[in-house]
Amino acid sequence: MPSQAHTQSKVASQSFLDRYFRISERGSTVGTEMRAGVVTFFAMAYIIILNPLIIGTVEDINGKTLGIPQVAAATALAAGVMTIAFGVIAKYPFGIATGLGINTLVAVTMVSTEGLTWEEAMGLVVLDGIIIVLLAVSGFRTLVFRAIPPAMVSAMSVGIGMFIALIGLVDAGFVRRIPDAAMTTVPVGLGNGGSISSWPTFVFVLGLLICGFMVVRNVRGGLFLGIVLTTVIAMIVEALTGAGSSADNPAGGWSLAVPTLPESFGGMPDLSIVGDISLFGSFARVGALAATLLLFTLVLANFFDAMGTMTALGKQAALVDEQGVLPDLKKALVVEGFGAIVGGGASASSNTVYIDSAAGIADGARTGLANVVTGVLFLAAMFLTPLYSVVPIEAAAPVLVVVGALMIGQIREIDFSKFEIALPAFLTIVIMPFTYSIANGVGVGFIAFTLLAVFAGKAKQIHWIMWLVSALFVVYFAAEPILNAVG
Repeated sequence: MPSQAHTQSKVASQSFLDRYFRISERGSTVGTEMRAGVVTFFAMAYIIILNPLIIGTVEDINGKTLGIPQVAAATALAAGVMTIAFGVIAKYPFGIATGLGINTLVAVTMVSTEGLTWEEAMGLVVLDGIIIVLLAVSGFRTLVFRAIPPAMVSAMSVGIGMFIALIGLVDAGFVRRIPDAAMTTVPVGLGNGGSISSWPTFVFVLGLLICGFMVVRNVRGGLFLGIVLTTVIAMIVEALTGAGSSADNPAGGWSLAVPTLPESFGGMPDLSIVGDISLFGSFARVGALAATLLLFTLVLANFFDAMGTMTALGKQAALVDEQGVLPDLKKALVVEGFGAIVGGGASASSNTVYIDSAAGIADGARTGLANVVTGVLFLAAMFLTPLYSVVPIEAAAPVLVVVGALMIGQIREIDFSKFEIALPAFLTIVIMPFTYSIANGVGVGFIAFTLLAVFAGKAKQIHWIMWLVSALFVVYFAAEPILNAVG
């Protein structure tokens, strides 16, 4: 039986956690936060496998590759450090990891096309982070947040919900890209040839039904249980069918991780690429103008990816104020800005707030304590690489679809009876999933909102920041032809 002193110490410890993270104030509990932090990790863990495939195998101008094991370790390290930092300092349950889209921009545009070395490309990412942090410290990022019309804030949340759902559907193989060789105008299709013919996709469907049941029945920790149960089913299915990896079985294999028990559970991570950057080498290699345009593209993509994601997550968690803005926003934006500095410095590409954090929020996360749990699991993943890969993306994808369904409810806050609002909101919502980019959706929506306000005779009602941001996005969308023009 515990002593009175032990009980008092435990109560004091819980009280400290409660006070620091404002757990009770936000209607949560320590147990809920810890469980939801695990859910967020499993919803995000695919990045440790996927990021190495995107940036770990691409050769730079010197024939150097970063290496898959090295990128995996660096990705987990940066995500762990930044997620914990955001949780402890900003105190919100928003996980941070390598940004999809930005890592492709770095690998394809900067390294493969523009001819930068990996050290030079990651140096630009660090400079991008420094600029983002300065913009946040100056208060400019907060000012941009407050200048966005409420309808566009809701549109961003809905668009991100659709984006999350599409990611889940595509990762699970429920929606597949039809190869260009098929000579069809239809870019995507259902499963294989219009049917669910692979075992991994069948497991996803079961997982979606399980998660749907959990939400409908208000099961506590239902999404976490959904991931666990679906993973168990996946392991049984793999043992019975031997579907294997999609690399060996493109039509019927598991997308990333194959759900089998690993032969070993750990090993020392290879962090040799951490800190291997050239801060200003890109300016010497491609010239000041071209390097500046590449840097501008990074800054704008990072700036608005994070803005849209934090807005949507804050609304989903009911943590925003009457204007739809997070309290202590400036602090959160400063910490988030360091994600690019840490990610670039680790050679893992820019780290940013993750839309997949919505899975943990849907399971009850409301404070930074959930982030601490998620971050610790990322750090552990550096040493337990085979262990986290037991959970296939098909087991986590159902949660993303459920979260998308929950987030789309915010569409009721948009007044579609006014076309000057309806069209920009619609474009924001559809462009995000269609182009796999939050920044693209925000940019197209902002430009459309500003122009239609002029057409409606409401130009004077548009905040000057909306004019500025719309102009910057015009340059952003024209960056490729401008780069081609300057050679």
